[in-house]
Amino acid sequence: MSKASVPIIHAVRDPALRATVRKRIPLFYRQGADSEIDRPAHVRAGSSLSWFSNQLALVQDDANFLVLIDPQTFEVEAITLPAGEAGLRQFDEQRGNKRFKLDLEACTTVPTANGNLFLAFGSGSTARREQILRVQELNPDRFTLSQAGTLYAQLRACAEFSGSELNLEGAFYQAGQIRLLNRGNGAPQGNLLPVNTTGDLSWDELAAYLQNPENQQPPSLHNICQYKLGSLNELELSFTDATITPKGVLFSAAAEASPDATSDGVVNGSVLGILDSNPPRWIEICTPDGAWFTGKVEGICASRESEQHLFVVIDADDPELPCELCEIELSGEW
Repeated sequence: MSKASVPIIHAVRDPALRATVRKRIPLFYRQGADSEIDRPAHVRAGSSLSWFSNQLALVQDDANFLVLIDPQTFEVEAITLPAGEAGLRQFDEQRGNKRFKLDLEACTTVPTANGNLFLAFGSGSTARREQILRVQELNPDRFTLSQAGTLYAQLRACAEFSGSELNLEGAFYQAGQIRLLNRGNGAPQGNLLPVNTTGDLSWDELAAYLQNPENQQPPSLHNICQYKLGSLNELELSFTDATITPKGVLFSAAAEASPDATSDGVVNGSVLGILDSNPPRWIEICTPDGAWFTGKVEGICASRESEQHLFVVIDADDPELPCELCEIELSGEW
């Protein structure tokens, strides 16, 4: 695909929109801490959200546990994923092992003949972060974690999608396609700049590939779009997640001073927007008193009880603090 054929879409801030934090719930495992499997008492990070049966499934970029949240009681269960380097399941700079994390950053749920299938994607920001998690609804403790290097190599080689650094941060299923969102917070590489993009993979082709990723050809990326999201308090916005709602496809983006796709930086705030309007529109998230909400929204998911509400998860980028599930009220002209 030539660069000239990729549309560049400019998003705009729309003051007719409102997004207000109404509830914040710190997340702690019902089972508590367990040193034998290297599980802390709290959910360390939140990277992406999706409905999975009647629970909210949350993936973490720096801890090998899949989180299932009851949306009524906010009780948190953990599904233990395989241990990583040195038998550990927590990864951070303090431990000196951040480079070994799975970095699961995007997730979605796909309807199949055998029930819903939960998918989580590694960011692809390094060669170690190229795995895809699959969890079947009928038997969630029997999951598959597949190395998908050939797929990620193809994504990375498509500069129109990956820009200077590949960094998958969002995914959703719609009409037989998996739409991926690349976060444009990378460092420039030669003539390549970081880009916020979306691109589609055929679900049937991706499912076939995941059955035998070592020998099967990965699906081709198509329908690529690049986005100029604008800035918030002088920091460029970059995608962090997206979800399908009755209002359309809504996205989250953060204003973060990231030096590259693998490093955290100062966060000025987050926005929510509607992707499939013309043009895409967004508004900064606020607290009930109207002040800017400065948390880093990493994942979003539609509420099933009200079109006016969303769930979002925020990550403080501090392994000692629990991440928080927040309820957002939407008002105005969404």
